Amino acid sequence: MTKTGPFLLGTDIGTSLTKTVIVDVQGREIASAASEYGVRHPHPLWAEQWPDVWLHAFIATTRAALAKADVAPEEIAAVGISGLYGGSGIPLSAKMEPLRPCIIWMDRRAVKEVDWLRSSIDPDELFEVTGNGVDTYYGFAKMLWIKRNEPEHWTRIHKLVAPHDYIIYRLTNELAIDQSAAGNIGGVFDLRARRWSARMCQKLGIPEAVLPERIVGSTEVVGTVTTAGAKLSGLAAGTPLISGGIDAAVATLSAGAFNAGNHVAMIGTSMCWGIVHRGENVAPRLVSMPYVAYPSEMVYTFGGAATAGALLRWFRDEFGKSELALAAQRETNAYALLDEEAAKLSAGAEGLIVLPYFMGERSPIWDSSARGTILGLTLSHTRAHVYRALLEGVAFALLHNIEAGLATGLQLDETCVLVGGAAKSTLWRQILSDVTGYRMVAAQGSEAALGDALLAGIGVGLVDRFEAIRDWVEFEAMTTPDPEAHAVYTRLFAIYKATYPSLRALMHLLSAEAR
Repeated sequence: MTKTGPFLLGTDIGTSLTKTVIVDVQGREIASAASEYGVRHPHPLWAEQWPDVWLHAFIATTRAALAKADVAPEEIAAVGISGLYGGSGIPLSAKMEPLRPCIIWMDRRAVKEVDWLRSSIDPDELFEVTGNGVDTYYGFAKMLWIKRNEPEHWTRIHKLVAPHDYIIYRLTNELAIDQSAAGNIGGVFDLRARRWSARMCQKLGIPEAVLPERIVGSTEVVGTVTTAGAKLSGLAAGTPLISGGIDAAVATLSAGAFNAGNHVAMIGTSMCWGIVHRGENVAPRLVSMPYVAYPSEMVYTFGGAATAGALLRWFRDEFGKSELALAAQRETNAYALLDEEAAKLSAGAEGLIVLPYFMGERSPIWDSSARGTILGLTLSHTRAHVYRALLEGVAFALLHNIEAGLATGLQLDETCVLVGGAAKSTLWRQILSDVTGYRMVAAQGSEAALGDALLAGIGVGLVDRFEAIRDWVEFEAMTTPDPEAHAVYTRLFAIYKATYPSLRALMHLLSAEAR
């Protein structure tokens, strides 16, 4: 392909992987690069990361993509960055230096803070202002944990900054937060007014001053790369950086979701199932924030499982050593080999059910003390059975969230678009379709990094409409539900939903033992 500039660069900073892509203004990929890293778990159910992990990954993937593309940095017209939900945000000192690791979305430590919130704050008032509820998932609860447990850090905090906003700051010396990231904090953001809520900040004891003052749309230019930022990143000084957004919302954008009823399941480290609407179906059991497209008008409501692809990575690393070794010999990946064995089994993994609550759970049960469960094991079960049951457990979690959305009055298309690692697995796509009863289509090439590039192009006027993303991606052949498998999964889903209430008290006892 003949390369003709200008080009757009998009980077998605994920929980365990950062990916950068360079495209032309028609959305054709020129080059990409990725970098993996880990999450710190200093205690059970804790999850945090130092921001330099993300910065180094951004630098590495940007430089690698530029080298692969063989284009001059000056040909990059704009950069868009999305990021994982940074929970508490990165606590920065007055010198804008990190004081401690960022407590990310996956972390469930703020149990006592949530107990206090539920007894001290009117949940109806909180929901009326923010469109969100109370759980250890939310950033405002994690902020309160720092305040109550690490006063030596809390008193020194100048700003709490989202992961992708920190990268932008390091490159431009300009600080802002996009509306999706602000809304995802919950608790302190007024969803209707699209600004910080002074009333809720006061009630919660979170000073508005520690939140970024500048709240912008996801296509706004925050700043341009400084000379120091250019030396750091390999980008040209003066390159515009766009504000970007939360990765789940940007991934939804990359799948072409704009119309009422469009719904997208992003299944990566975690699972986020979301739908775009005008605010008429906000519900406390789901999470809501301004959408990255038309943020002043549209709301993104989603339900999410705390662990999805993270379960498969855990299984691969702990029990798939032979697949890892064989994959290296065959120049394939261990997941493909695990899929091969799991595909030989029938729906239901011969009587196994997995509750995928390995890091507590978000919607719809909102229980940080929930625990991962493998139910139904016998001596005849193999690793392949367990692996398939993990795939099915995530699919059940997806259906559980879809049910919660339908209960609010959402009207859904018969087809769900898949984005993320699950979209690449033929087996997982079929399981997701069979469990939910919805057709599944994978948007080929659709990913948050591509959505970032789109936002960058719109931000500098090289792309004229959000809907252009539909011309940038291709949709693979439809996966339709198998009626016999769907009937099996419908029976098993009833057991899946009954299992958590039956085990909840025991899960909480085990959770208390682990603290």
